[in-house]
Amino acid sequence: MTMPVMEPNLDAATLRAWAQAIDDGPFSSLCWGERIAFDNPESLTLLGALAAWTERVRLVTTVVVPQLHDPVMLAKALATGDMLSGGRLTVGLGVGGRHEDYHAVGADLATQTMRGMADSVAVMRRIWAGEKVTDSIVPVGPPPLQAGGPRLLVGTIGPKTVRSAAAWAEGLAGMTLDLDVDKENALFDVARTAWAQAGKQSPHLATSFWFAIGDGDDARAQVHNHLRRYMNWIPAEYVDAMAPTTGWAGTEAQLLEVLRGFEAIGTDEIHLIPTSSDIDQVRRVAGVVEEFQSPQRAS
Repeated sequence: MTMPVMEPNLDAATLRAWAQAIDDGPFSSLCWGERIAFDNPESLTLLGALAAWTERVRLVTTVVVPQLHDPVMLAKALATGDMLSGGRLTVGLGVGGRHEDYHAVGADLATQTMRGMADSVAVMRRIWAGEKVTDSIVPVGPPPLQAGGPRLLVGTIGPKTVRSAAAWAEGLAGMTLDLDVDKENALFDVARTAWAQAGKQSPHLATSFWFAIGDGDDARAQVHNHLRRYMNWIPAEYVDAMAPTTGWAGTEAQLLEVLRGFEAIGTDEIHLIPTSSDIDQVRRVAGVVEEFQSPQRAS
C-alpha cells in the first residue's frame, strides 16, 4: 500500500494514521514516491518518520530520483533510514519523468538517463560498502543495517530501461496505467531474461496502479480527480482523455479478481496507489488482501 503523499492538505496526523494502518494490516510493503515541484512531503524526511511510526512492514521508495540528490548525501540518508527502520528499507530508483523537478534543484538534465542513475548507484554502493570517497579519517556512515545496503529496484515501464538496470537492480518497481496483464507479463519476461543473462537470480517483480475502491461512478471520478491534480504537467484535455482507462476503480470483489490476475503471471508484489487520503480506502483494501492471502481460497 502506497502512502497518500500526492493528495492535498496532508498533515502529520493523517500520514501517521495511514502508516500505522498499513503496518497493522496484511500489507507486505509501505510505499511512497518523490516529487520536488509539488506539495508532497519530502521523501527522505518522511522516511525517518515512517521508520519511527512502523515496526513490521517493509518501507519502499517508489521511486527516488538519485540525480536530484548528491549521491553521497543520498547514500547517508538511506543508510540512516535503513538503520532507523531495523533493516526494513527497499529503495526504488528512477530517472524521473519531469524536467521541472531537475530545474527546481538545479540538477543537470544531461544526467536524466540510465547512465546517470547507474553512476549514482555506483557511488552509493561504495558508501554502503564502507569505502572512503575522500581522504577522510573515517568513511561516510552510518553503515546500513542490511549488508551491502538496501535492496534496489528500478522504477520503469520500458524494456530498454529494464535491461540496462539488470547490472545493479534486484528487481522492478514498475507501473501499469491500463492494468493490461499480458503487456505487464511481457515486461516481466524482459526482466527475467535480462537478469538471467547477467547471471543473477530471478528479479523481484513488482508493479503498481492507481486505485479507488467503491461503487459506481464515484470511484472512477475519484481516480479522474486525482489524475487531474497529479498530472499537472500534462494538458488537462489529455488527462481527461486517458482518465477513463487509467488506473482501477471498482468493488472489493473486482479488486480481488485483479489481484488474482496479476498473481497468475508471477507478480511478486503490487504497490497500490491511493487516489484519496480517506483512510477507509486502506481498511477496505485490507479486507480484500486478507481474503486474497487466505489459505482457504485454494480449496
